[in-house]
Amino acid sequence: MAHDHHDHAGHHHHGPINLTSVNNAFIVGIVLNFLFVVIEVAVGLSIHSLSLLSDAGHNLMDVASLGLSLLALRMSKMKPTSTYTYGYKKTTVLVTLLNAVLLLLSIGAIVYEAFNRFFHPEPLPGKTIALVAAIGIVINTVSALMFLRDKDHNMNVRSAYLHLMSDAVVSVGIVIGGIIIYYTGWFRIDAILSIVIAAVILLSTWRLLKDSLKLSLDAVPEGIHLEDIKNAAKKIAGVSDFHHIHVWAISTTENALTGHLVVNNSLANNAVISIKEKLKHELLHHNIQHATLETEFEGDECSEPEC
Repeated sequence: MAHDHHDHAGHHHHGPINLTSVNNAFIVGIVLNFLFVVIEVAVGLSIHSLSLLSDAGHNLMDVASLGLSLLALRMSKMKPTSTYTYGYKKTTVLVTLLNAVLLLLSIGAIVYEAFNRFFHPEPLPGKTIALVAAIGIVINTVSALMFLRDKDHNMNVRSAYLHLMSDAVVSVGIVIGGIIIYYTGWFRIDAILSIVIAAVILLSTWRLLKDSLKLSLDAVPEGIHLEDIKNAAKKIAGVSDFHHIHVWAISTTENALTGHLVVNNSLANNAVISIKEKLKHELLHHNIQHATLETEFEGDECSEPEC
């Protein structure tokens, strides 16, 4: 039996991200959102607005999330070591999971505060709230648009995009609430809009949480089907079977595979090598960039479960 490992780190099924633009987007997003948090806290304390202070807390959590995402992106490019043989690519998955959890915690905080405000409404200066929230719409939308091009190429970038767009939606709700408060004095609208906003954020977060949790548990990544891979291998002349296949994500953009390739026992060594190269090329079309293949000859297949 022979073992073979092959890397195609440069191939990505969804296309590579522009590291420079994404890196700049994270830095600009962190700076702009932190400045907005300072504004919200300052104004919120001066007018005793719980809505602005709670939104400032929500935005501060997002600043932390953006910082974690930037850290994960940079760590994913660090070279492998004798201890971390894939490098630190998996941090992109773990941070995405953490970001999804942080978003859910934010939703819980918003709903809790909304119910509090609904039953115990407080007089609020609607005009001031609307103006501050309008600044938030601009800052969050501009920051989110910087991630738009790469959001479908990297789960970590998509996480950041969703964070910022959800913040923009929250700000829209607060602006609407501020305007209604200013003209009608109906303070409970703030609480009602907060619950609607929380539901919107939940819908956008749920898939992110589910996908990142699956990848953290080394589930087969979305869009990859083991039967399709097996059938593609068996179409290659000289291959009789492909079994004990394992596929997992080593980052949010790269996937790995191990498997046992059963070949015709009359094949010479150079023919077996050629088959492996063909299969590895085929695997790229299935979004698998790292393949480790063990070859077996017909009649010599290992039957043990751990093979």
